[in-house]
Amino acid sequence: MSGGTGVGMAAPSIPLDIGSRDLGTGTGETTARESESESFAAAAEDAFGLDAAFRRRMLPAVRFLFERYWRVEVTGARHVPPDGPALLIANHSGALPFDGVMIVTAVEMFCGRTVRFLYDRFVENIPPVASFYRKVGGAVASRENAVKLLDAGELVLIFPEGVSGVAKPFGDRYRLRPFGPGFARLAIATDAPIVPLAVVGAEEIYPLMGRAEGVVKRLGVPYVPITPFFPLLGLLGTLPLPTKWFMHFGKSMRIPPTEAEGRWQRARLESRRMRRTVQSMVMRLRARRRSVFFG
Repeated sequence: MSGGTGVGMAAPSIPLDIGSRDLGTGTGETTARESESESFAAAAEDAFGLDAAFRRRMLPAVRFLFERYWRVEVTGARHVPPDGPALLIANHSGALPFDGVMIVTAVEMFCGRTVRFLYDRFVENIPPVASFYRKVGGAVASRENAVKLLDAGELVLIFPEGVSGVAKPFGDRYRLRPFGPGFARLAIATDAPIVPLAVVGAEEIYPLMGRAEGVVKRLGVPYVPITPFFPLLGLLGTLPLPTKWFMHFGKSMRIPPTEAEGRWQRARLESRRMRRTVQSMVMRLRARRRSVFFG
């Protein structure tokens, strides 16, 4: 995750309630057929491939991670607009983008909104991952795609640190990398409000000791993380650690209208200001924490 035809409609909110299943004869088969039909209909309705039925099938797994494994504590969710276009601007960490998964889950659980997110172009070099991202609400990071989503009234998640955020060495954890100004330019152009967001807990799920870059770059992947457990323990080393997470949504803000000739400079200024805001939020959350694993 990171920073054609238009989007025909805003993505529907997908409730997180997992209802009981009817075990009577034939009902499961009917439900499966209905789910498959829903999936095709959703893909047809959404220009980027959001699949509501697929998202619902993923809910048990993501709720387990959110509620039981990382025990995410969320504050400030009231600051997320209940409808209309908006940008969620968050710090990025954890070697792999589990922070994005937990943000999407938090917003659906606490705000009843579906989050759309932008992912780096290199993901397109890994077709199964790209397909998964599109089904759960992602779109390739580009100004055109971001504007289409905002024009459709979507809530869009952007990590302005980009790959450098998740690729930070463990010694630099919670020290935010520079924010790219793209999100600020979007906010100026579309008048979308910005909601700053801080996440603490993700940095420690994969303590990043180094990066293997040479061979994988030929495949279009920026790096493979090296941790105390991977590749030493093989697949077992890919399991993320069960750290305790905190997440805080700050007050939304808008960037005042700016004359065309001054927009680039204003965007750079606002991106630096937003980085300071999110960094301050991260440090306050971190100060609350007494233990990496118990909170």
